[in-house]
Amino acid sequence: MKKVNFLSILLMLTMFISLSTASASELKKSEKSTVTASSENTLSAEDVKMLNLRVEEIRDMDKSELTGLEKRELRNELKTIKKDLRQSNGAIYIGTGTLLLIIILIILLV
Repeated sequence: MKKVNFLSILLMLTMFISLSTASASELKKSEKSTVTASSENTLSAEDVKMLNLRVEEIRDMDKSELTGLEKRELRNELKTIKKDLRQSNGAIYIGTGTLLLIIILIILLV
């Protein structure tokens, strides 16, 4: 029983340590990134449709004639579009490690 209590406390401590380091790295990233308006988190249906059309245009392009710099710019554009669409979705993404940790804690506490 002492072993289970010790391991559960150790597990919680490691979880909080990883959360604090993750939040610290996010703060550094947010300082470097540009400031966006918090009210613009959702995209309208027209905006989503335009972004999807742009993604299809990029996929249909003949990329063999492009230079490395142009290809990099297209990849960066696709990444930002993907990020915008994920933010407008409103879904919560849970990593597998976090999911396993939640399941283990539920099992231990029940």
